[in-house]
Amino acid sequence: MFTEKVIPRFSETDALGHINNTVLPVWFEAARVPIFKFFTPDLNPHNWKLIIAKVEVSFVGELFCAHEVTINTSIEQIGNSSFVIRQEALQQDKCCAIGKTVMVRYDFTSKTKQPLSTDEKAALTQHLVAVS
Repeated sequence: MFTEKVIPRFSETDALGHINNTVLPVWFEAARVPIFKFFTPDLNPHNWKLIIAKVEVSFVGELFCAHEVTINTSIEQIGNSSFVIRQEALQQDKCCAIGKTVMVRYDFTSKTKQPLSTDEKAALTQHLVAVS
């Protein structure tokens, strides 16, 4: 599991003083960088090997500006050419949002999905967690 700390900014709040719902996908994307490096170590967009097939965020609690947010990132499922990233946003030790992103190994030249390599699967498996 990877852990990233985020300090919410005042500009990320809505009129009710909560972190705006549009902010979580941005935080989750930033916290996926260690996984991106399994596929493109230098993060060069010209050598990119992944596309997003689906993103979902479940809001299960409130997030506020005044406290640090911890983003935990793990792998929930690994397929032949795709995998599911699970992310949780915690504030004051309470889970406030759960994100799931389906990523697909992709060849931009041929415009087709590609099987995950043995090395890629091994790297992802190190961060695989059982979800109850």
